[in-house]
Amino acid sequence: MTSSQVRIWTFQHAIPIGSRILPALEGLEQNPYPGSGGDKEKLDAGEGREIFRIYIARTFTAFYSLDTENRIVRVHEILTTEQAHKKYGRL
Repeated sequence: MTSSQVRIWTFQHAIPIGSRILPALEGLEQNPYPGSGGDKEKLDAGEGREIFRIYIARTFTAFYSLDTENRIVRVHEILTTEQAHKKYGRL
């Protein structure tokens, strides 16, 4: 997927100004798939669903899915890493 082919849907108004969150999410335009680097991971969501997570600046965790047909990255939730572990356990 290239940046011209991907749209990122997120709640930009809820992202703190100057944070590393938005640049990290924009980076998903170039490469949304896990690989070397270790900050992205595919999670076992069951029932044929593909959910991914990305760690951002060792502080935040964003959960997202890919609509490859329409070339869309959908960000479902952004939490602090501590909140993510409390809510979902250590996935």
